[in-house]
Amino acid sequence: MAILVHLEDVLKARGMTSKELCAKIGITEANMSILRSGKAKGIRFETINKICFYLQCDVGDILKFDGNPEEKNED
Repeated sequence: MAILVHLEDVLKARGMTSKELCAKIGITEANMSILRSGKAKGIRFETINKICFYLQCDVGDILKFDGNPEEKNED
């Protein structure tokens, strides 16, 4: 994946659990798990905004570009 998710690192640095963040931003723990694992196909700007607000971080702290284009499956 071309975009790497570093949400787990930011959560640990802020001393917050993913369960606490879920309650604050209003998403399910299942969706948070998908996001933290990097398996999410997309995320709403509203959700990113809330994550950054409650973790007091910048978008670049949680999402990083790995320098490679995403490869699409050609079936």
